[in-house]
Formats: sequence, C-alpha cells, structure tokens
Amino acid sequence: MNGFLNFIVSFATTPALLVGMIAMLGLILQKKPATAVIQGGIKTFAGFLVLTGGAGILVNSLTPFSAMFQHVFNAKGIVPSNEAVVALALVKFGTPAALIMLVGFVVNIILARITRFKYIFLTGQAMLYVSTMAAVVLASAGLGTSWETILLGGIFEGTLLTVTPALTQRYMRKITGNDGVAMGHTGNMGYALAGFLGEKFGNPDPDKSTEKLNIPKNLGFLRDSTVSISIVMMIVYVILAIIAGPNFVQSADLSNGTNYIVYAITQAGTFAAGFVVVLQGVRMILAEIIPAFQGIAAKLVPNSKPALDVPIVFPYAPNAVLLCFFVSFIVGVLSMLVMLGLHTTVIIPGVVGIFFCGGAAGVYGNAFGGVRGAVIGSFVNGLILAWGPLLILPALGSFGAGAASTFADSDYIVSGGLLGLTGKAGSGALIALILGFLAVVLILNAVLNARDKANAK
Repeated sequence: MNGFLNFIVSFATTPALLVGMIAMLGLILQKKPATAVIQGGIKTFAGFLVLTGGAGILVNSLTPFSAMFQHVFNAKGIVPSNEAVVALALVKFGTPAALIMLVGFVVNIILARITRFKYIFLTGQAMLYVSTMAAVVLASAGLGTSWETILLGGIFEGTLLTVTPALTQRYMRKITGNDGVAMGHTGNMGYALAGFLGEKFGNPDPDKSTEKLNIPKNLGFLRDSTVSISIVMMIVYVILAIIAGPNFVQSADLSNGTNYIVYAITQAGTFAAGFVVVLQGVRMILAEIIPAFQGIAAKLVPNSKPALDVPIVFPYAPNAVLLCFFVSFIVGVLSMLVMLGLHTTVIIPGVVGIFFCGGAAGVYGNAFGGVRGAVIGSFVNGLILAWGPLLILPALGSFGAGAASTFADSDYIVSGGLLGLTGKAGSGALIALILGFLAVVLILNAVLNARDKANAK
C-alpha cells in the first residue's frame, strides 16, 4: 500500500509525466490514432522536461548571485524560497501534505466540472507547495494531522487552485491572443493586481509596449532577447562580483578558483541560456497540450483550460520580463534596507522568486498598460514579495519561527496569512473559513450564471 501511494504521489508531483499523460488522455478521447497519441504524449512530456531543465539552469545561475548579494550587504534573515521551505516542512508534514494534494486535485476537477471556472491546475510542484503550506498552517492552528486536516486542506487547495487562474484570465487572453491556456502559478493574485494596475494607470497605446521600446538602429541587435538578456545580466553580475571581491567569489563555495570576472560572465551567460531553454520548452508544450486538451474539454470537463506554470507567458514579452525583474529586485533591496533600519525581521530578496514573479507581473502590467503599466505592476508586486512574507511567518507557528526560509509568492502570502489569522480564533473558525470559501465560490458561480442568462434574454 505504501509503495502504491508513493507511486501515485510521485507521479502526481512530476509535472512532465502528469501533463504528458493528460495530453495522451485528451488525444485518446478525440479517438486519435495510437501513433498520434504516443507522439503527442512524448512531445508534451519532453517539452515539460525542457522547460523545467531551463528553469533549473536559471535557478543554478541565480544561486551565486544570491550568495554574492548577501555577502555584499552582510544581511542575515529570512529568504523567501518555496523550494527550501517545502523541503524542510516535508520532513515533518510529508504524509498529510501528499494526501492534501491528492484531495485538492480531485476537488479541482469536480469544481471545474460543475462550475464556470473551467481551469485544470497542472503545475505539479505548485500543487505540492500549496498542500504543504496548508498542512503546516492547519497543524499549527491546532487541527493536527488528522483526516479532518487532510479533507479541509484538500478543499482549501482545490478551491484556491480552481479560482485563482480565473483572476488572471482576462489578462492572459490579451497576452496570448487566445483563450486556450490559463496561468497555473501561486503568484496569480499578484499577477491579477499587476494587470489591473497596469490597465488603470498605464498607457494602453500598443506602441508603448515594452516589446516596442525605441531602441536606436545601431543598438537594434538588443531586440534579440538572448543578446539583451546576456548583456544586461553580465553587467549586473560583474558589478556585483567586483564589489564582493575576488577572495569571496573565487572561494570553494562559488567559482572554486576560477577568475571572479570570468565566473560572473559565465553565470550571466548561463542565465541567458536557461531563458532560451525555457522558451523552447514553452513552445513545445503549447504546440501539443492545447490541441490535446480539446478532447478533455469535450468529454470530462467541457470547455476546460489547462493552467500551466509561469514561464508560459515569458515568450510573449521578454523585454517586460527582464525590465520588471530588476524593478521588483530593486524594490526588494530597498525594502530590506528599511527593515534593517527598523530592526524588524529582515526579508532578504529571493532572487529566483523575484525573477519569476516580478518578470511575470511585468508581462501582465504590460498587457494593457505598456511600459508604464509593466513598471507599476512589477513595483507593487515587488512590495508584496518584500513585505508579504512577514504576514505568513506567524501562520507557520513553531515551524516558521525556526526556519530560515518561508513561502514567497502572493497566493501563499494572502491565503496562508488569512488561514493563520483565522486559526488564532480556534479550529472552529478555521473550518468555517474553509467551508465558507468553497460556499462563496459556488454562490458566485450561481450568481454569474444567472446574470449571463438574464443578459442573454
């Protein structure tokens, strides 16, 4: 039984396998030939491996950046990192987290089937992270790790992952030019806010898009995203390496003797290479998963949309990704300096989370608001990433007090912070909140359906 459960959990938390099988299921439901089913499944599977491989390259190139940054600023504190905090939490909460994730996926499928929120959340690692957060917060609030925690955590996760893609879908349609794919990431609340602020305060003129920045002709080569990303990151890495000094950079923990300037340039180039790999993986996935999803939409969940990981939007506005990563990062640095001055818990900017969330927020802000909207959206997102972790730390109880890391993205901050705050009023209040959340979604669905029927008359 434990071996079978381990297989199911491992399968469900491996996005490449999960999405590859879903692509095959979609093609089977369309009664495609066996060769087309196998081809579609393998290409989707490989596309996800390419994407995650590229993301891994990005993360590895940002690790020395983060180390040099902490050395330069001599800052010690909490680093927002979903991967780090989940790895620590699973040691104690592994079983309830895995079961919450499975229940949550079932709840997601059911809600997508019976409501207008037709989003199937397919980012396996994000599902695991949300379930882990739910397990920690609910246990810290006094519910323990019983079956009630698993059921309530699953209801909470499934509901959250069904409705948050809906928050961003209006902007996704603008970004991608179609309604075939949704955002399946735990920064959705921040992205929706970035899109809203960009639309309200940005410039809607298409010529003001980040992708149409007026670059002089002799600098036209910078329009190539690979070239521009490489140059910008080289400048930043080299400056940081010079400030950190050769003794630190050339230590065994970083370059291991390689010249510190050469090492900085290489890491910057590696970052750009990772970005290119991510874009290729995205193209492969979209080419297969959207046609395959038509079969699932027709049979299991009519009109459903796959909610995929955050790099899915990067190819549509690579200039916004790069520009707004730096905007969010600068906001994080300035916020850290303010925290040092206030003598509060210091949140050290998590470079990986800021890159993915800050960059994506820029894409959303740019959708309706151009450069101005992208900057505004990523600026506010930077504030959320910088100060929000202070809100969720108390919700993690004794685990949060002893950890050097915490959850990073907006959806964790908002939902986890709310769960933790409610849990202080007792387990009854927490149960009421989770069931109330589900009830609100169902009532909202009924109201919106009634409105649409009235408008159709």
